[in-house]
Parts: sequence; C-alpha cells; structure tokens
Amino acid sequence: MRKSLIIISFLGLLACTQEKSQVTETSSPNSNISVKFDVTSNGKPFYYTQFNNKAIIDTSYLGFEFINSGKFLENFKIVNSTTKTVNEIWQMPWGEQLDVVNHYNELKIELQETTSLKRKLNIVFKLYDDGMGFRYEIPEQEGWNEVLIKDEHTEFNLTEDYKTFWIPGDWDIYEHLYSTTKLSEINAKSYIPKTNLAQSYIPENAVNTPVTMVSEDGVHLSFHEAALVDYSGMTLKVDTENLILKSNLVGSDNTDYKVKRSLPFHTPWRTIQITDNAPDLIESNLIVNLNEPNQLGDVPWFTPMKYTGVWWEMHLGKSSWDYGMELVDGAWKDTGKAHGKHGATTENVKQFIDFSAINNIGGVLVEGWNTGWERWIGFEDREGVFDFVTPYPDYDLDEVTRYAEEKGVQIIMHHETSAATKTYEKQQDTAYALMQHYGMHAVKSGYVGKILPKGEYHHGQYMVNQYNNAAIKAAKYKVAVNAHEPIKATGLRRTYPNIISREGLRGQEFNAWAEDGGNPPEHLPIVAFTRMLAGPIDFTPGIFNIKFDEYKPNNQVNTTIAQQLALYVVIYSPIQMTADLVEHYEANPEPLQFIKDVGVDWEETKVLNGEIGDYVTIARKERDSGNWFIGGITDENSRNLDLVFDFLEVDELYQGTIYRDGENAHWDNNPLDLTIENIELTNNSKFSVKLAEGGGFAMSIKKKTKF
Repeated sequence: MRKSLIIISFLGLLACTQEKSQVTETSSPNSNISVKFDVTSNGKPFYYTQFNNKAIIDTSYLGFEFINSGKFLENFKIVNSTTKTVNEIWQMPWGEQLDVVNHYNELKIELQETTSLKRKLNIVFKLYDDGMGFRYEIPEQEGWNEVLIKDEHTEFNLTEDYKTFWIPGDWDIYEHLYSTTKLSEINAKSYIPKTNLAQSYIPENAVNTPVTMVSEDGVHLSFHEAALVDYSGMTLKVDTENLILKSNLVGSDNTDYKVKRSLPFHTPWRTIQITDNAPDLIESNLIVNLNEPNQLGDVPWFTPMKYTGVWWEMHLGKSSWDYGMELVDGAWKDTGKAHGKHGATTENVKQFIDFSAINNIGGVLVEGWNTGWERWIGFEDREGVFDFVTPYPDYDLDEVTRYAEEKGVQIIMHHETSAATKTYEKQQDTAYALMQHYGMHAVKSGYVGKILPKGEYHHGQYMVNQYNNAAIKAAKYKVAVNAHEPIKATGLRRTYPNIISREGLRGQEFNAWAEDGGNPPEHLPIVAFTRMLAGPIDFTPGIFNIKFDEYKPNNQVNTTIAQQLALYVVIYSPIQMTADLVEHYEANPEPLQFIKDVGVDWEETKVLNGEIGDYVTIARKERDSGNWFIGGITDENSRNLDLVFDFLEVDELYQGTIYRDGENAHWDNNPLDLTIENIELTNNSKFSVKLAEGGGFAMSIKKKTKF
C-alpha cells in the first residue's frame, strides 16, 4: 500500500490565557460549514452550526452526568483554544475507493470548572466540506481517576421540522423497517407491538443512527457517530415539540451507569454529514476519516470476494442448521435421531465449491457445520452449548478444505455465538487457530438472541468491547470479521481493516420468513442513504428465484431480478454473497454472467443520481481491471433515469452490457422480466433507462479499443 501523503499546516495555533481573546469558531475548508462555541453566563457549554450562512443547528448544550462525581454540565470557563488544518491523502487497502482525501479544520476548546473541583474538559471539533464531527476529551488530572457516566448530554437543536428517515432507538437490534415522517411525528415506541424479534428493546422515543433528514430547501443531514471504542452506543432521544435530538446512551440492567472509563479518555465522535443533495451523502468519507489510521498495515491475507454458501436454503426450509444430535451429560451425541435435513454436509458444500470455482466466485460460507445448533436459541442456558471446532458427523472438515483449496476457493468460517459471550470468549483463540490451520481468512459471526450475561444489551459498552476485541484478536490470526447482529459500523475499518463488513439492518432473510411481507421496495433506496453511510453491509443479494413458491408460497423478494443484480454495485461490501441456490443460478445463466463479471473492490465511486427512499444510481470502477459497473434501483414507483458517462476516459471506446427491467417487469406481477443488450459508449454518451416498479438495472462497462 502506498504511504499516505500528509500536509499539515497550523493556522494561528494559540496558547491563550483567559485574559486574551479566544478563538471560538472555525469553518470547513470551503467555508460552507461553520461552528461557533461558547459558554453561557453560568458556564454552560454550547455550540451552533451554519451551512451556507444559514443556521442548521441552533444553540445546543454539551456535557455529562456522572454517578460518582455529579454533573459536568455548567460552571465552565474557556482557558485555552487552538486551531489547525490537516490536509492528507490516505489509501484504503480495500474499499469504495483507493485514495481518500482527509481535509479538515480543527478547533479545540479547553475548559475548566470555576468551582472548587476545577475539573477539566476539552471539546474538539473537526469541520470538513461534507460535515463535521466533535468529541469530548477528559484529560488526565490530579485526584480524578475514573468516571461512571450516567448519561451524556449532547444536543442537536434543529431549526426545522425535517423530513426524517428513521428506525427506533432499539438497544438490541437494528432490524426494523424505516419510517418516513416529520421529525415532530417520530414515535419510536409505536414499533413495540410490531416487532416479533425476541431481543428487541425500545425504552425511549429515540432513534438509532445513522438517521437522515431533508429540509424543505434541500439541505441533507445525517447524524451518526465515528470511532466507537470502549463506550456505549448512542441513540438519539427525540424532543418532538422543540425539535431537539439528545444523546441517549445504551445502558445495562446490571449497573446504574452506562459507561465506565479511566482517565484520560475521549468519547466517540458525534457526527453530522451536511450536504445540499442526496448523492453527496454517499460519497462522503466523514465517518472513516474521523477514525485513527490503519494499525494493521497491509492485510494481503484478506481478499475481497463474492461468495456462495449454505445459508439461503435454511431460510427457505430446504435444509436445517442442526443435525439432530442430543445433549448427553454436557456433550453432543449422535444418538441415531438425525432428521436428514442437515444442510452443511460434505457433499452439499462440495456442490457450492464446484459452482463457485467455475463462476469467478471466491468463497463458500458454511453455516450449521458445528455442534450445538439444536439448542442455540430460546434457551436461557446457552453458555457452553456451541463448540467452534467440532463439526457434525456428516461434515468432513479436512476433506472440505482440501477440496476447496484444490478448486481455488476459500471456505468462510461461521461462528454463531447465540449471544453467549463467555463461551465465545473462552473459545476464540482455539477457534481462530483452527481457521489459521486450515487457511481460512474470513469469519461470519452472529449474536442472535438476548445477550448473556443477562441484563446486557447488544449496543451497550459491554458488547461494544466484545465485538471490537473479537476483531482485534482475529487480526492476530489473519482473520477478517463479518459480524451479524452487530454493534453499528462507525468507520473502525480504517483502523482495523480486518473489520470487513457487518449486517446491522433488516436484511434479505426477512423476505423469506417475515410475516409482514418482507422488505418493501422502498427499503433499500432508504438504506443506501442511512445505514450504508455507516459502512459496508452484508445484505446477501442475488436472489433469482424471486417467488420461491416451492418452499414458501406466502413469501417472496419484493424486487425484480434486475434490481437483485444492481445491488452488487449499489449496496457496498468487500464481500458480496451470491445468495440463491445453485440450481436457480444454473437455470438463469444470462443474468448470472453479471455476477460473474462484477467487481467487489473499487478504485473510484460516483453516485450519479438519487433521492432518499426513491431511487439511487451508483457507478464504481474496479481496482485491478479498470472496468466500470453501474447499478440503479427504485422504490415501488417506475421511473426513467437519464445517464451520462462523463466519468469514462476521454478518447476511449467502451462496450457496455446492460441488464434492465423488461417492458412488462414488475416486482410482484412479473419480477423475472429481464432485457439484456449491448451498447457502445464514450465519455460523451447519454442513455435513458426505464426502471419498473421495484426494479433496477445493472451495467458492466469495459474498454473496447482506443480511437
């Protein structure tokens, strides 16, 4: 990986006394975004933010409430302030692009209490052209060693009743459908009777992040956090009357505090992406830029890839995760009651390996290979149930890995913890060492169910540390982690590039088993501008058998097949599942060609158009080949999109292959209607494409010849 080019200039670096004037405001490099900081007459810290000379965040207060040392909200004075500018370019070892510009102006405010305690607090703002981040820093100080945070009091005082795209501030899951309402109409608790997921917990009228908003005049805001380390996840409590978002940290039933930290420490960054259009939200690098640089260096042992696997067939009911063993005296025994539906058999996995090997698919995921699935959920005594090194009797780990290596395909490990965290902690080294022995470099982990120990939640400090520590340990064994039922993505992939992807949304599997009809056509055009702003998504696209009537006649995928192809470009992940059954791909070789061709690792990304919840079109240039791929998706409305190709090289002729909705395509009535055509393109070309209801299009573009 090429070393970063770093240019740092210090502008007016100040070390001021209280008597001298303080720098209390700064702006983004292009001056479009500005922030001003001050304290009230009683020493209460606050900030406000403008975009294009218009207030978007009005007076918003900052501070903490501690269990062990009272409130930390007022009686402050400014004792020092400094500013600096950083302009650097760093490179993603894998990602949506190769070169990332990290250009910001920083304002650091040093505060101290005027009371006898004289405790110190720093607040640091970083302003970019695409948004801002700020965090608290509590420095080392005499007589104060530890904080027990009851809550963090961070406010975002909005100046308009924004159109808002949100899911509830659930402490356990992100697997909800998005609502679209005015900010003043948010009612997170309305979700409580609608969820059938046992681990759901919605204690407040709060929203999870990223939460994205659009103003009447087109200002786009998205609130989130970056660099979530050893801290509790932040939800945002909604004051619907005053239009204020207030930080509401995820807690624990086992403690009266939400975060425990030793001094010195800093919080995650509180972030606001700020643009005047929807596409720029996706192109923003604010979240990754606010994370620390790469601590692992090159990770050549992780290869971005497409993968197949033993997964979708279980959701359809064709096969099962469990084998049919019994727990006898604390050990799993084959007592002759195998039901014959087990999916992770040696023979079945070999079929996926063969298919992957001939279709440019690099990996095979195997779920249900290890003992314990008979008692993995619905039981309180889940600790000690799963064994992450012992396969079922019909799965020959030696033979499968030997065969995969012979075919040039990687086996992707699966660790379903069933949220029994102590069991997983104890076995991690052994489990990762097993992977290292067999040359496996990627694991999909899962945390389905209520967290054990009882009283902890998926998004609290305890589990933030669980997820992060598992990934940091995995790197020592050259293992990359794709976490499901995870903590939110906050850009840590920059610091630890073995954190490759995660779920953290209502995924494809809901189409197979949700009683409410699955994901509606508008779901992914919202996800692209909300959840995807946080980081890569393992959404598992590529379902060709849209209706799957032979398995579940009352369920289906609510898109056209063209949209399923488009998702390989639109929904970003360095690992993309080819999720359907082998027989469904073999019956549809023409659309399968796009999956064979499409890249997974990108040099450049361009968002060509889009509106939140309606449609989006994204073009990405593959790193090694230089080929371009485009994906476009729409909601339940049909629409025509006009494309221009000015991102292509001048004086080059390209061959484009477009996979688009047929004339009679419809997500429900005719989802398999697909038209494939070849066109010649230059950077002056224009093309109009019609997207059916719930439809989309995908395009591959390769250089043909030089003029």
